[in-house]
Amino acid sequence: MPVQSEYAPVTAEMTFDQMLEKVRYEGAYPTRERAETVVRAVLTGLGRQLTGDERVDLAARLPVEAARILADQIPDREPLTGWGFVKDLATRLGGTPATARWDTGSVLRVVAHLAGADLMDRILAQLASGYALLFGRIELTRAA
Repeated sequence: MPVQSEYAPVTAEMTFDQMLEKVRYEGAYPTRERAETVVRAVLTGLGRQLTGDERVDLAARLPVEAARILADQIPDREPLTGWGFVKDLATRLGGTPATARWDTGSVLRVVAHLAGADLMDRILAQLASGYALLFGRIELTRAA
């Protein structure tokens, strides 16, 4: 049996319910309902940030219901930095920036797993600064 990379696409094997359970486990959420609230909020926010082929390619790798949440969003005219994304999520969920950071990371690490390394490179190249850590990656910057 082939060994799967941490970021290898696995959408053919993951349903929306399995995605919710993975987020629930990794985020230590007490209920499936809480995990679903967080998944929907984070995917809604991400759908407002991604455009073009990266958006289409990511939707194709997500479970169908997750793909719909992402694709149903109208991209924002002004992109948010990673920190701006977290603050916006905190406002939308009525939580603190710390809990929103936890929520964001819990969902986006699963999204990164589903996307695969090559697509994640393209997505991070498109997004404003500060998203790599939210996806569980190190963010490298160029020297000035």
